[in-house]
Amino acid sequence: MRTRSLIMIEGAPWRCCQLYIQSAKRLGLHPIILSADPICGEYIVTEGTEVIHVDTSNTDALIRELSRILVTYDIAGVTGRSRFYTTVGKLCRHFDLAGPNPESIERCREKFTQRQLLAQAGVPMPAYQLATNAKEVERSAAAIGLPVILKPTVGGGSVGVRLCRNFDEVAEHTRYLLDGKYIWPLSPRILVEEFAQGPYYTVDILGTEVVGIGSGDFGPPPQFVYRQFTYPALLNDEEHNRIAEVSLSCLRALDLGWGPTNIEFRWTKDGPVVIEVNPRMGGTPDPQLVRLAYGVDLITEHIKLVVGDECDLCRTHSHTAAARFLVADRDGTLDWIGGDSPARAVSGVAEVEFYVPPKTPIVRQGDFQDTIGHVIVASPSYAQTEATLQHAVDLIDWSITPFPTPDE
Repeated sequence: MRTRSLIMIEGAPWRCCQLYIQSAKRLGLHPIILSADPICGEYIVTEGTEVIHVDTSNTDALIRELSRILVTYDIAGVTGRSRFYTTVGKLCRHFDLAGPNPESIERCREKFTQRQLLAQAGVPMPAYQLATNAKEVERSAAAIGLPVILKPTVGGGSVGVRLCRNFDEVAEHTRYLLDGKYIWPLSPRILVEEFAQGPYYTVDILGTEVVGIGSGDFGPPPQFVYRQFTYPALLNDEEHNRIAEVSLSCLRALDLGWGPTNIEFRWTKDGPVVIEVNPRMGGTPDPQLVRLAYGVDLITEHIKLVVGDECDLCRTHSHTAAARFLVADRDGTLDWIGGDSPARAVSGVAEVEFYVPPKTPIVRQGDFQDTIGHVIVASPSYAQTEATLQHAVDLIDWSITPFPTPDE
């Protein structure tokens, strides 16, 4: 009998690759990563994990490689990093495997198309318009009313997203997006959105079941750099049910409902409005927080779904789990970062991770790339989790030496 393998296109969702590899091995699967990077440099490949160099932007090349793999292994399922999820769907369809609908994924990834489909279904959202040049951006901002959010219609991790509070900021960020500093995968298309003000919530769904609802907050505007996530969010039953109801209406409107979905909300004076539907699992630390808060291992259950096994989304406990991101405070060279050992020794700390090693150049972009690590804590109560998290974070420190000026 041939070994069952799990194929991962360019690994797994952001910083979750090792978790996917570990879960696959626990399920008796042989992980195979297909990557355009010959040294697979973005993640450490552990023993028992195979890496194959292939052009992952070429679907035909991937089909040929999977056909070759089938000679040796039984391919149980295919998954991959979020920006390859449409390709994953096409491969699953070609090889008659369980997987996402590639057309639905592609429509959802294009934020303007997503907004149109949600609007047709009556899903509550901020006002929005599409712009392709500076005049259209300014006209859209005036029509919607300041402040507005400017964002590329394709992308993630808050890359290229800014809050613009006046027309000078609108013009400045438009120049950044259109004058060559921002790299567009396709022709420039900018979504101009009303700034929905209110608490932020994130919803994790597998299939059509809402597994968890967390809260989050950000660093100072105009950027949107995540500062902290907490699960479960402090919601009453009516608020929880309303967010869950709107979440499921998003799935119906976008023809989703297979695999993981992550939905972002703001709770405004008019109730919950959808900021974004992501047809993928939330990246680190969402899966860890869901597991610690509810006892549901989203990654393992996702892999079970991928390989055609039965999922188990039953909660086994109810704790409060929170993650605080460590965010670079300046540009420069990271001289050192430490305090992880004493932080890990604090009772209740589940994880301390540094993303970058010493001597790494730090250039802040105002998005997820500004984070240099995180601390995760879980306990039976919200107050205890918050206190433990702050104590652990206070034990961590780093030093960044600014880059030399031209005169120096």
